[in-house]
Order: sequence, then C-alpha cells, then structure tokens
Amino acid sequence: MLTTFNEIDMSGYMNMRKEFGEDFLKKHGVKLGFMSGFVKAASAALRDQPIVNAVIDGKDIVYRDFIDVSVAVSTPKGLVVPVLRNTQNMEMHDVEQELMNLSLKARDGKITLEDMTGGNFTISNGGVFGSMMGTPIINPPQSAILGMHATKNRPVVVGNKIEARPIMYVALTYDHRIVDGREAVLFLRQIKETIEDPRRLILGL
Repeated sequence: MLTTFNEIDMSGYMNMRKEFGEDFLKKHGVKLGFMSGFVKAASAALRDQPIVNAVIDGKDIVYRDFIDVSVAVSTPKGLVVPVLRNTQNMEMHDVEQELMNLSLKARDGKITLEDMTGGNFTISNGGVFGSMMGTPIINPPQSAILGMHATKNRPVVVGNKIEARPIMYVALTYDHRIVDGREAVLFLRQIKETIEDPRRLILGL
C-alpha cells in the first residue's frame, strides 16, 4: 500500500456554497455539503482512471462499469461505512439526500448489512474531527481510499502575493499491486481540480 497527498484550495467550492446554498436547500430540501462534491469528483475520477475502480480477484483484475462509493459515517456507537450506489448517475442533490437518509439510519441503529455491503471506493472525512493529515487504510477488496482533512486558512502564493486561503489536505491510499503511482497521482489531481473549480461538476468534466 502507498499513499499520495495533495492540497485543495476550497475557496471556489465554499463560494459556490455561499452563493447557491440557500437556493439548493429550498429546491432540494437538503443542505449542500462538502461530501457531495467529493463523491461526484471521485466518481468522475474513477470513470477516467478505471484501474482505481478495479479489484484483484485471485489472479485476475476485474474492471467494474459501475461506481459505488462507501462513505464513513460517525454514529454514537462508532463508525459505519454505508454505500452510495451508482453515483455515476447521481446529481449532487441525490448524493446529499442519500447521505442524509443513510446517516439517519445509522444514527437510529437501523443501518443494515446490505447498506454497508459492496462499495468500489471509500471516502473518509477525518476533517470533521479536526484531523490535519493522515493515511487512510483501504477497505478490502477495494483498491483505494480517499481521506479528507480539516480545512484551515493557510498561506499560499497567488501570483506574486502571499494570501490566506482555505486549504484542505487530502490523501489517497492505494493498492500498488494494481494501481501505479501515475494513475494514483492523476486521480487525486483530478479531484483537486474539480473541487477547486466546481463548474467542472456541472459540466461533467
């Protein structure tokens, strides 16, 4: 297992939430959070880097034409990891609605084994607990996992100036038996580019 890291300037996504968050809530009945953006960004990256969506089955590499994303959810009784099915076909409001439904089931102790079975790829958000950085552990037989961390104002060079920008560190742990470093770096870079310019989510890029 190897882990690659990157940083994401969250300014664009946060500005989108600020500008359209209220309208999003009124129309869809759910809040526009960070996780839906990362689920959609990861889904696009899994589409474009299909080896990250594949698994090792014995001596074979099995490619999958669907994208099921496992999302770690904290409950009073511990962490559970329900699965969002076919996220390649979901809009962001669909992701938010399903996340809310699964979170409520988990909180109420009604989450089922079926809700947590499968999953091609996992996203874990240690940032909600204040984590600055960490290396997430793969959930077998998946080939990769994305770790999100806390967003903090950090000094960055913009043009010729140093500015305070909301930066999130992200980590991708991957199975090096199946995923090469090139694919892993490109995968994580695509997520970074999508979140930094969320117009890519709308355009399907």
